[in-house]
Amino acid sequence: MNLDLTAYITLICTSGVLNLYLCFYVFIKRHHYSNIAHLFILHTGFTAIYCMGAAFSLLSVNLEEMKFWTVVQYVGMPFSPPAGLLFVMQYVGIKVRKKHIFALFIIPFISLIMVATNDWHHLHYRVFEIDPVLGAPYIHQEIGPWYTIHGMFIFSSMFVAFLLAVYRWKETAKAYRLQLIALMVGQLVPIVTAFVYLMGFTPQGIDPVPMVLWVSSFLYLWSINSSRMFTVMPVAKDAIFNSINDGVIVLDEAYRLIEFNLASKNMFPQLKKAMFGKRFADIWFTLSGSSFPFTFENKNSSQELQLFFADQSQYTYQVRTSPLQYANNSHGLLLIFTDITELKRLQLKLENQAYYDELTQIYNRRAFFQHSKQAFEEAKKSASSFTLLILDIDYFKKVNDTYGHYTGDQVLVHVVKACQSVLPQGALFARYGGEEFVLTLKGYTSSEAEVLANQLRRHVETQPLRINEETISVTLSLGVAQAAKQENDTLDDLLNKADIALYAAKQNGRNQVRLYEEKKEMLKRT
Repeated sequence: MNLDLTAYITLICTSGVLNLYLCFYVFIKRHHYSNIAHLFILHTGFTAIYCMGAAFSLLSVNLEEMKFWTVVQYVGMPFSPPAGLLFVMQYVGIKVRKKHIFALFIIPFISLIMVATNDWHHLHYRVFEIDPVLGAPYIHQEIGPWYTIHGMFIFSSMFVAFLLAVYRWKETAKAYRLQLIALMVGQLVPIVTAFVYLMGFTPQGIDPVPMVLWVSSFLYLWSINSSRMFTVMPVAKDAIFNSINDGVIVLDEAYRLIEFNLASKNMFPQLKKAMFGKRFADIWFTLSGSSFPFTFENKNSSQELQLFFADQSQYTYQVRTSPLQYANNSHGLLLIFTDITELKRLQLKLENQAYYDELTQIYNRRAFFQHSKQAFEEAKKSASSFTLLILDIDYFKKVNDTYGHYTGDQVLVHVVKACQSVLPQGALFARYGGEEFVLTLKGYTSSEAEVLANQLRRHVETQPLRINEETISVTLSLGVAQAAKQENDTLDDLLNKADIALYAAKQNGRNQVRLYEEKKEMLKRT
């Protein structure tokens, strides 16, 4: 074995050993690192296989051994660059998904199959033989069509990884730039070496790439030990910016668009980078078809915004504004859109369940007391009239017993709709319990309320319910009571008086209105 060959094997083995060491070192300490370590383990593991295969290939004495170790090289070599690309992607903040791994490993897997079966089709190597001049283990080869595809893919993987590292340079803090340099040089060294090899400037019959991979391995090892690669990593600003779930829009001091994140694009698909530099007011009109409803102020604020789109969809956003000051002392504004549509829907649903009767969809007993107490106190302060009515459906139990509870429910709904068609605006109408309903009228005297009560009674009486070919006549009994201005009546007192009047209406034959008269403490029949 000549000295040159010995030197080649030594360099290749050095690269292989360093990569193998890195692979096992990071694997053992993987629990102390972030998930990026798993991609680095793949990258260095494949590289180590490639280097070891190349070293044993240079120890081959016949063509069969050379072919075998070439196949071993392809177990690692085609997979190492895409694994390195995935490693750099995650390092700079690009989320790596399973589909990315699958897509990037398709061509390497095909290359492995092509090399292993090359004697059958010669698509990877048209010629693969011992160099007729130099002899074993030097190879004379002529590349096939798949070798070209394979080479372009390998070069592209390393070049894209290099560009990603370069692209993040300005956004990376100085403390992390040594790591970035290690990544850039680690990708650049095999790129340049492979290019020189393909141009024919390296020793004939020898692949020089595994000889220089020790440089990349050394840089990675230095970066792990000196700058804490894996434990402290730069996360690109735009990766953070685009990972925010809220829509973020950045404006300059003239309120022109200068940046937006991915969440904003998802919220407003018409938002485009071509709009950079345009006034946000004009952009918003394009996005929503209306003017922006809030004025811009150089202070923190938070407001709710409802948007209606052409497809009839409706969204509710919490819009927060925050002033910005840039490095050149210019000012700007940050708009943060938080989609609270589902939260508002849930809130409305809970409010509906808490304050509305599920069957009739009018106020329930809780909502009645909450709103009526406030209206009652306001009426007392302003010395205005306040009257309360209690309505009861006559013989409702008989309806349930005769027709069933489903029909009974339909009677309740029917009565509510019939009353709502007569009630004046501002009347507070609620289901008090069972077949009883309560009505408060602010500004109505007892005599005015009595007139309205009779209108309700007559309207319901003339509107029978027709269901399942049955006609069910419905009548109401009503009790009316007005708050006495000179007394300290409470809402409960007023309810009790109206209830006394209702009881009298039912005792005296039903389908009538009874008025509670304060002074005479007697009931008037109407």
